[in-house]
Amino acid sequence: MYTILIVEDDERIADKLRSAISKYDFNVRITEDFSRVMDIFADTKPDLVLLDVNLPKFDGFYWCRQIRTQSHCPIIFISARDSGMDQIMALENGADDYITKPFDMELVLAKVRSHLRRAVGAYASGQEEEHTVENAGLLLYPERFLVTYGDRSAELTQKEAALLTMLMEKDGRVVSRERLLDLMWEDQHFIDDNTLNVYITRVRRKLRELGAGDLIETVRGAGYRFMTDMEPPL
Repeated sequence: MYTILIVEDDERIADKLRSAISKYDFNVRITEDFSRVMDIFADTKPDLVLLDVNLPKFDGFYWCRQIRTQSHCPIIFISARDSGMDQIMALENGADDYITKPFDMELVLAKVRSHLRRAVGAYASGQEEEHTVENAGLLLYPERFLVTYGDRSAELTQKEAALLTMLMEKDGRVVSRERLLDLMWEDQHFIDDNTLNVYITRVRRKLRELGAGDLIETVRGAGYRFMTDMEPPL
């Protein structure tokens, strides 16, 4: 049974989410003490977190960053703040998805099931033999959400790892935006067009911080491709 942690200070909304999600045989825990979110997270060990932005003590962006220091579990924001900048900030701080209030409960349930399938369910990579991808001096561990370059390494989110895996495995061939969106989000109808740009920017930044340079090229009007002719690290 999968466990969902709800971090939402509106008791009515939290109870509504718990009631709906519990019907599908999920174990659901609601956060009540917002000064102990990380203690509750560690105790619960959730498979997925539903997180509000406006919270007592610290906002959801802060708690998202804290969770990311310990876990790669899917984090879905549910918030009344519907600006594009709020959604970008959520992604920049490590979230996997963003739903605005008032929300359609069926959409919430669909996204919960989708992210769980990709993280720990039917679409998750098997653990029997670790899959790795090598290209242009990078060594990517998709199941561990880790990429190395020489003696340096960087942690990735689940979606960053999926994006980089696709680009590296295509070995210099262009991957369309539509294909990447389809890979990362089953229900891309609900994804803002800028969301993919944010993930590309985040992956590029992490590769540059490793010293690998600019390995992802934008092909205007077509998509993106991974540059395969870079020199490996010494």
